[in-house]
Amino acid sequence: QVQLVESGGGLVQPGGSLRLSCAASGFTFGTYAMSWYRQAPGKERELVASISSLSVSTNYADSVKGRFTISRDNAKTTVYLQMNSLKPEDTAVYYCRADRSLARYWGQGTQVTVSS
Repeated sequence: QVQLVESGGGLVQPGGSLRLSCAASGFTFGTYAMSWYRQAPGKERELVASISSLSVSTNYADSVKGRFTISRDNAKTTVYLQMNSLKPEDTAVYYCRADRSLARYWGQGTQVTVSS
């Protein structure tokens, strides 16, 4: 069955870095666009970054441009989110999502907490 499993979250101090991973299985990963979303307490889920199926294009929320980098390894069926210069407002549950036409899959999320 389809699985998206996020990992790499945790507690980090402001200014620190984390690298999130999302391991995919159960579908043809290389034909899907992949995205990272996040949801902070009391807020709506928002798009953080996305990457096309062959890594030709990427897109970032204004709030993370220059600090976060999305990448993927189709051979390992994994998408990554490198997060640098983290801020307290980056605290949220981070989810990966796979999209192709009408098909959409979500992971269960990984908590990222930025605090001193």
